[in-house]
Amino acid sequence: MGCDGGTIPKRHELVKGPKKVEKVDKDAELVAQWNYCTLSQEILRRPIVACELGRLYNKDAVIEFLLDKSAEKALGKAASHIKSIKNVTELRLSDNPAWEGDRGNTKGDKHDDLQRARFICPVVGLEMNGRHRFCFLRCCGCVFSERALKEIKAEVCHTCGTPFQEDDITVLNGTKEDVETLKRRMEERRVRAKLEKKTKKTKVTESVSKPGVTEECPGPSKMKAGRPEETDSKEKKTTSAPKGAATSGSSSGKAGKPACAAPKRSIADSEESETYKSIFTTHSSAKRSKEESAHWVTHTSYCF
Repeated sequence: MGCDGGTIPKRHELVKGPKKVEKVDKDAELVAQWNYCTLSQEILRRPIVACELGRLYNKDAVIEFLLDKSAEKALGKAASHIKSIKNVTELRLSDNPAWEGDRGNTKGDKHDDLQRARFICPVVGLEMNGRHRFCFLRCCGCVFSERALKEIKAEVCHTCGTPFQEDDITVLNGTKEDVETLKRRMEERRVRAKLEKKTKKTKVTESVSKPGVTEECPGPSKMKAGRPEETDSKEKKTTSAPKGAATSGSSSGKAGKPACAAPKRSIADSEESETYKSIFTTHSSAKRSKEESAHWVTHTSYCF
């Protein structure tokens, strides 16, 4: 059997076999990972942040994702582990002086090198294009190549001087094994933070519920009366005064004076403070001599 042109079809043209697995272009994959936001698929622009798994995002896209309360979110699986803005770190990136951006090929007569990176390692000078492994520090956000951290071993950041630990180093766009280790670290870190919050709450509740705290601080009634010893002495004197009056009344036998009436106490004889006694006219400071006191006759012009 032949076609109109006399050609004979072959077997692979008539029988459909299994589909071939499409190979992903590695260069295109690297460009997508290092130049575009994982969440919004837009070109990365400052401020650029990275999550605890080492993926790159635009900060605006992360904020919009967190504010969006709808059930169906576009590309929500890529950022499902981000619960708040504290789960991402803003990166401090060093610009590549050899990168021209969109200005290099305005006329269209040049070849755009997609492997030319916008950022470089500030220590070694390697370009951050996916050919070399890069990582950032969670404590400060500075980005370095892994070669720089291995060759120049230090416990302090090379640019800002912030001390860091091995747990703070996070690989950017790592392999599946790197992502698994980072995920395990992230879960352990979050469990540890929850336990710390619980311990703080229990300490606060215990300090509030202690009965001795309320007894230590005196109430307002005791503070107004002054010292507690003085109040006790005053109460004893007032209780002892009516008994003395009753005995004196019975011995004298004078009628008209009630036996239960207490004698009047002068404030000058009381045990109050001098500042309190100075309020009254019976205090020595209120008394004036004859020379200090003015005469009742006024010397105005209308009196003569």
